[in-house]
Amino acid sequence: MLRSLFSGITGLRQHQTLMDVVSNNIANVNTTGFKTSSVVFEDTLTQTMKNAAAPTGTAGGMNPAQVGLGVQLGAISTNFGQGSAQNTGKATDLMIQGDGFFMARNGGETDYTRSGAFTFDTDGTLVNSEGMVVQGWMGVNGVVNPDNPVGDIKIPSSTQVPPTASANVVLGGNITAGTTAAMTLGATVFDAQGVAHTLQVAFASNTPPAFDITVTDNTDPANPVTGTGTVGFTAGGAYDSTASTAPTITLADGTVITFDVAKLSQYGGPKTMQVTNVDGASSGTLQQFQISQDGSVLGIFNNGQKLVIAKLALANFNNPPGLEKIGNTMFRSTFNSGIAQVGSPGSGGRGLLLGGSLEMSNVDLAQEFTNLIIAQRGFQANSRVITTSDQMLQDLVDLKR
Repeated sequence: MLRSLFSGITGLRQHQTLMDVVSNNIANVNTTGFKTSSVVFEDTLTQTMKNAAAPTGTAGGMNPAQVGLGVQLGAISTNFGQGSAQNTGKATDLMIQGDGFFMARNGGETDYTRSGAFTFDTDGTLVNSEGMVVQGWMGVNGVVNPDNPVGDIKIPSSTQVPPTASANVVLGGNITAGTTAAMTLGATVFDAQGVAHTLQVAFASNTPPAFDITVTDNTDPANPVTGTGTVGFTAGGAYDSTASTAPTITLADGTVITFDVAKLSQYGGPKTMQVTNVDGASSGTLQQFQISQDGSVLGIFNNGQKLVIAKLALANFNNPPGLEKIGNTMFRSTFNSGIAQVGSPGSGGRGLLLGGSLEMSNVDLAQEFTNLIIAQRGFQANSRVITTSDQMLQDLVDLKR
């Protein structure tokens, strides 16, 4: 039989593979996080008809004479180029700008993906569309340690933050020069259990330009709690630390609150004295969350606090094309991809996150349609080789007529 028949068959097979790959790329043109594949062909073994010969004293050297035996599949490689962004406006939709993969736990196995179409399940666990659990680190009191092992990200809607006792109240602004009338301010503070206490801060003129300050807690009218202090000013109206004593008050549960009066002044302008800052907070429940570029999940609570409650992890590989596609836009590590290098977004060469967006596929339709033509013409050419070889065999058979 003619070798060309078998060479043509290999050409048909491999161009069919090329067609399969191209058609899969086109089918996934709108698949979130999809990465295109490309085919590399190689020639197969060759049959040597004449070996190479070295030059001699009477004759020159000769090159080998070889006949190829067709084509074979060299590789199907994955292109991990960045896909375009599609804005969705959904808080749990995330896109990686740069290198890296989201990590998702599938039972006891961790897989990787570029598709950031996530949502919360009924338990508040962050999952993808297949129910795989997104991996990262949970925060403790607003602090996340990326050096810890990764785990499930779980943010129930009932997430609460404990109360924080107040410790400092800052007073600022101006007391109009020459003022001798009594003045009062109100400040709400919190004890260790998060119970709110409304304090009355009274200023009474002392030896000018100083004021005596009395802080009163009337939460329990039968047992009011008071604290005292003094604020003094220089002749020019600036705060005078040598003539001032910061007022303090000790609440019924033992919480000590100090009033900072160093930002007060006594100039000729209008009165602007006010409470500028109070720390502490009552307990709060989660109202909404935001995911920042570095993967931090910032929780916004109804007591006004903002705390980092979790952080997403990204994985990178020495050889991303060595990853194995396992369906559902997921990848699995292999011996040739290397082990996952896990860290925070924006560190170690990993990309940043873009919230409210998804990464579309990186399929280039113009290139894929061109590849369709290449696959079709290559298939036609190889089928013509088989037809021609068949005609030659028919001519050989006809010699016996």
